[in-house]
Order: sequence, then C-alpha cells, then structure tokens
Amino acid sequence: MGIATRDSLRDWLRAPGSLSRRLAKLGGRFEVQLLRQRVAPFRTLERAALGLPPRGLTIVREVILRVDGEPLIWARSAVHQRATTGPWRALKGLGTKPLAHLLYDDYRIQRSELQPRRLSRNGHTRRHAARQWQAATGQAMPAQMLWSRNSVFSRGGSQLRVMELFAPALRRQRPGRI
Repeated sequence: MGIATRDSLRDWLRAPGSLSRRLAKLGGRFEVQLLRQRVAPFRTLERAALGLPPRGLTIVREVILRVDGEPLIWARSAVHQRATTGPWRALKGLGTKPLAHLLYDDYRIQRSELQPRRLSRNGHTRRHAARQWQAATGQAMPAQMLWSRNSVFSRGGSQLRVMELFAPALRRQRPGRI
C-alpha cells in the first residue's frame, strides 16, 4: 500500500457535510464502533479550538467508522463537560449512532471551516489512535494513516470539536455527493 498523501486524500479532507453519509454510500453496511466515551482533561488543541480556559474537563467520544467491516476512519469528538447539560446533551446517549444525526439535522448548528492536518507519526494523538485501532481491529494502524481534518460545530454558544483521521484505503475512493 502506498503512502496516503494530502493530495490523494484531498477530496475526503475537503468534503463538506456528513462524513458518515458519504462513507455509507461506499458499501452495503456502515457502522460506528464506539471505542470509548468518557470525561477527560482538555488537550491543548481541543482547548484552543473550543476557546476554553486552561482548566476544566471535556466529554470525549472516540469511534472507528467502518464500511462493510473495513475500518476507514478513527474519530474523536470533544465538548466541554458543562455543554452536555445544555446544547450538546444528546451526545451522552448517542452510543453507536453516527454523530451526524446530531450535527446535520439541526439548522441551528454552524460548522467552522475544515482544517486538514498531518499528524506527527510519533505524536500523542497518533499513538493513542494507534493503540485503540489495534485493540478494536486486531491489526496495526497503517503507518501511512497520518492525515486528519478538524472542525468545530457551534450551537447555543457551545462548541464541539471533531477530529477525523483517514485510513489510506480511502485514497482509492471518491467521497461522492450528498
């Protein structure tokens, strides 16, 4: 398998709208594998993206998105813990439903510009994702799995950050229109 470059994944990194809905069009069965959802301390990038103070807790949800059983995306969403009693309370009961059900069916939610980012091969986020990928799939995360995109969704004065890390297998697919 070749290296997945920003150019080879460009359409996916820039595709607007629901990533889940685009993935579902690639095969017969789309599924969300919930890895964990818990309270955690803020990470620096999450805190900066959400415009939050240096201290506090966040609710983190980490999943793998699969099409016909093949893992294609590792995703992490983070929201300030207080927001789960307000505009983002539905996040608590989401389980294995796609986050898209919350984000794209509510006209009050606004999305920031998509921001592609290459992860450091040995950075904390990449290592964390790789451990979860291995545990969930029984396979090592592809070494070429380095490109992600980030965006922030706003509703009622509260923000939710979503980071999606793309498997190199997606470079063979077109995201299609929704």
